[in-house]
This record gives sequence, C-alpha cells and structure tokens, in this order.
Amino acid sequence: MQPPSRFSANSAQMPVAFDRREMSHILSVYGKMVAAGEWRDYGISNLRDMAVFSIFRRTAEHPIYRVEKHPRLRSKQGMYSVIGMDGRILKRGHDLRTVLRVLERKLIRSVDLD
Repeated sequence: MQPPSRFSANSAQMPVAFDRREMSHILSVYGKMVAAGEWRDYGISNLRDMAVFSIFRRTAEHPIYRVEKHPRLRSKQGMYSVIGMDGRILKRGHDLRTVLRVLERKLIRSVDLD
C-alpha cells in the first residue's frame, strides 16, 4: 500500500494557452502591424493562471502591448484584455476580436492628399 500523494489533481493543472482560433485573430492583427513597420517581435507565455502574448517594437525592450487571457475572469468582466506599456488596461472584454480592435486603431493614420 502506498501513502497518499501530496499532489492533488489541481496542482498538476495544465498551463493556460491561447487556442488556434485565438492565435489566428492575434496573429492577423500582428501581421498587419508588422507590415506597417510598427511592430517587430513577439513573445508568448503560458502560465498557470493566464496566457500572455507580448508585442515588442524592437527585440531587446519591454513589450509595448500585452494581450492577456485570464480564464478565471470569464464570468466577470471578460477573460481577454489588452494592456499598454505603462500597465494600464486599454480594453477588456469577453470577445477577443472586440478587444483587439484597440490595437487596430493604432494602424489608422491621417493621410495628406496634397
């Protein structure tokens, strides 16, 4: 007979990750901004309680934006959020596409027609 394990089923929990559909939406916005020359690099972190997609202007600096997924906030204010470089939450919600629109607005610029 073996002694009871001190690890429960909850402690062996898988890390949170973005699924294929979520990554498709994120990489679509990311690709547009790379083509515009605004962004250059990204990083993905799959942690125990959240997943983070970090966006960088250059490789060796702090992220200018972070797209975070917090499943525990699903029933509250929404599990997706976009966070700026200064730590402010720019947009939070239940739908990833809606939340990512805050980043697409950065792509729209005025054009001089002269």
